[in-house]
Amino acid sequence: MSLETGADGTEEADPFDAFRQFFALERDVIVLSLAMFAFSLGFQMTSRYMAEYMSALGATALVIGIFGTFGNVISAVYPYPGGAISDRIGSRYALTAFGLLSTIGFTIWFAAPWLTDVAVGPTSLAIVAIFVGLVFSQAWKSFGLGASFAIVKQAVPPSKLAAGFASTETFRRTAFLVGPLIAAALFYPFGSGASDVELAFQLILVVAIVFGVVGTLVQHFLYDSSDDSFGKEFGGLSQIKRDLTEMPSELHPLLVGDTLVRFANGMVYIFFVLVVTQVLEVGLSVSLPAVGTLELSPQSYFGILLGLEMLVALLLMIPAAKIAERVGLKPVVALGFAVYAVFPILLINAPESAAVLAILFAFSGLRFAGLPAHKALIVGPAEMGAGGRVTGTYYLLRNLIVIPSAALGGLIWGGFSNPLTGETIFAGDPTLAFAIATVIGLVGTGYFLAFGEEFEAYQ
Repeated sequence: MSLETGADGTEEADPFDAFRQFFALERDVIVLSLAMFAFSLGFQMTSRYMAEYMSALGATALVIGIFGTFGNVISAVYPYPGGAISDRIGSRYALTAFGLLSTIGFTIWFAAPWLTDVAVGPTSLAIVAIFVGLVFSQAWKSFGLGASFAIVKQAVPPSKLAAGFASTETFRRTAFLVGPLIAAALFYPFGSGASDVELAFQLILVVAIVFGVVGTLVQHFLYDSSDDSFGKEFGGLSQIKRDLTEMPSELHPLLVGDTLVRFANGMVYIFFVLVVTQVLEVGLSVSLPAVGTLELSPQSYFGILLGLEMLVALLLMIPAAKIAERVGLKPVVALGFAVYAVFPILLINAPESAAVLAILFAFSGLRFAGLPAHKALIVGPAEMGAGGRVTGTYYLLRNLIVIPSAALGGLIWGGFSNPLTGETIFAGDPTLAFAIATVIGLVGTGYFLAFGEEFEAYQ
């Protein structure tokens, strides 16, 4: 990421620089951009459809919720060692290893349907394979979190951190736009039956595997690591305790508010696809002059909705980062939190209308507008060479608390019975799960508005 000189003679991070340098064929930008695009594409195509895939393989709402909670465990455990590793050995080797592991995870998911006939207790080996695959597939995203933050930290001045993160987020979110559209196209020829969902998702995984392999190889052999900064050697559990104690005080209110908002989102996030495909069952009929009428299944239309969500995010992310330089990071972050909070209750109560869902998912794109400012608010107070560990520490605390959220959401969504008698204790209520999530999210947003602190570089 390069810097350009502004009218006042100061250097500014150019949010479009990733694209400009890519087309100028500068090797380091090509390598970083391709890797970010490749893995982000794989994540967005697979993660947002995982509940649908698991449902087709026979998983219940509770098992899907437990899968989400298992993902929360990984998200809590991975960032801290990932940040420490990246600080110690540099971004090149760290991200290459994490990329390889993620590709292996996609491959395990691809093979899962062939294991459905093998019973493992009350479930099947296919569902077990989904859990095992998550251990690998999350590596680049969660292990590499600290490394990606540290790269931006060392590349831009403190007052331009939001714009710097806007640059990386813009390129990454472009993959989040393209990925769902690819998924929608791959779902288009298929119906909504379980076997159709399995086959379509396997095709999506083939695309993810190909991009993962290419991203890993390009990243390893072509990335110029000469500008990597290195921190001190990892000191084990004592260092974790020390880093937790020494976390900048400015992060404490942000951490509390963010944790509540993410807990709320974690309760229902994995079920968004099921609301569209199984609760509302909303598809889309489109008449095109040269093609005729296209009938999109709910699964295919969900990909279109995700693409629309990302389009809004991409259009607003850079302006939001620029606004943050004028009004501060806190208001922009709070806006993102508020959208996170209210979206669940709006979605679950939406009418069976393709147009209304399009409006709702476009609105949901506003939550991503605050991400660059949010990341700047996290890493801004960190010392140079410690950005990876500060980021890892923050996410370790947040994600540990968020761990049970998806299981709780699944429990409320699907209900539960007395394990001894089999008598139904609670029949399940998706609307209640989404309502509770919104209440928790609003509490977190209010807390951050009341007590959150501004990063001094933006004051």
